[in-house]
Amino acid sequence: MVSIPPRRSQANFSFGDSIKAFLLQPGLPFASILCEQHIRNVFRKHGCTMNGIYSTAIVLWAFMSQIMRDGKEAACQSAVARITAFFTLHGKSAPGADTGNYCRARAKLPEDALKELCLGVASEAEAKVESKWLWKSMHAKLIDGFTFKMPDTRKNQKEYPQHTAQKPGIGFPIARVLAVMSLATGCLLDATVGPFSGKETGETSLLRRLLKGFSAGDIVIADRFFCNYWLIAMFMKLNVHVCFRRKKGHTDFRTGKRLGKQDHLIQWYRPARPAWMSHEMYQSLPLVIELRELRYTVEAPGRKSGPFIIVTTLLEHKGDQGVSYEEISDLFSFRWNAELDIRSIKTFMNLNFVRCLSPEMVRRELWTTLLAYNLIRTTICSAASLSGKRPREISFVCASQYILASWQEVTAHLRGKQLERYARFLLERIANCKVGNRPGRIEPRVVKRRRDQYALMTEPRKQLQKRLYKGDNRFE
Repeated sequence: MVSIPPRRSQANFSFGDSIKAFLLQPGLPFASILCEQHIRNVFRKHGCTMNGIYSTAIVLWAFMSQIMRDGKEAACQSAVARITAFFTLHGKSAPGADTGNYCRARAKLPEDALKELCLGVASEAEAKVESKWLWKSMHAKLIDGFTFKMPDTRKNQKEYPQHTAQKPGIGFPIARVLAVMSLATGCLLDATVGPFSGKETGETSLLRRLLKGFSAGDIVIADRFFCNYWLIAMFMKLNVHVCFRRKKGHTDFRTGKRLGKQDHLIQWYRPARPAWMSHEMYQSLPLVIELRELRYTVEAPGRKSGPFIIVTTLLEHKGDQGVSYEEISDLFSFRWNAELDIRSIKTFMNLNFVRCLSPEMVRRELWTTLLAYNLIRTTICSAASLSGKRPREISFVCASQYILASWQEVTAHLRGKQLERYARFLLERIANCKVGNRPGRIEPRVVKRRRDQYALMTEPRKQLQKRLYKGDNRFE
């Protein structure tokens, strides 16, 4: 027989309750990053003040609980079931089983508010990082892009068209995201989303939208796709350093000012003005920029050997302000963390294929996913700070599993000192989940487990249904 506590007001569920599972508790590191008052102010600023059963706080909590689960647990019906369980355990009147009210309330969460909360968490965490987490006292930022798919609805297709190589009715709408990640904390510092194809939808175009988010003294690490005069000159104008892999081409290290073996200074001249650039912007960029170029190879078994040719604005190679050849080589090797972060977002946070049926809800799902991701990363930072480790040494998947396992317990039952003790215990356990160090590991990109051998769809579903009605199933 379940014992139901005495009935309490429905207004008891607060924004503080919605983030308790992420262990941002008083007395712990990073506790002040996302306080209840701040969340309330952000939603009020964007005109969202839902009350009653489906209050803003309970909807935000339920939405994040969907994001962090997969399969049947990620469905709206499952979210309503969790809300019902919470209200029942607290002696409150529970909502009905119909998901309509919850879905309508979820659609009222302002996209801009979710984005502001998400990026605010990351910027606050970056401001609180310990000095030993930084690279030579610099905030290193990783840049990379990724795509995700969504249900094939008319509205989604209009805003995020499918790949042009696919026939209408067969493919899925695709969105492209350009992300800026923190090397120190792993948080997503900034992002922008757009269609997969079309004018000004490439990753370099999306990056230009985010330039104002970088600060003087930052250093940006990215692959060769971003290595061009325009982006480097724009970053230099902001006093932001870069460390990019150079695009393929011949490099003669006998030219320029030699700093060492396969390490020299070069000059890049301003190309002709591209169509997307205004005349004023073109004139504001220098005629020539001086860069440092070096080449190195990796000899560790099982890793890409290269050679890697790196272009950077870190020109000094000696003295207190200098950066050695080895340090730059090590710095660029950290770029792979961007791939791992994106894998965490797409695979472990289930963003590879979103569930929402309209572009507006797709973007809400995107920013709620990224908010939950940043909160998990903040939890990892807190665990790392308590244990004397670095956030990158702690497993993201393991932290997610601990948070999910304690989600209902932390939100529904624990209060005060009991909650803080439980939070410290979980953070200790999370800190023990170290990222595996498996040097030389080689895995072939093949699968052993066979899926059902269904043929791929080559015609729209409605046309195939008509063929089935006529007894024609030769396409199966």
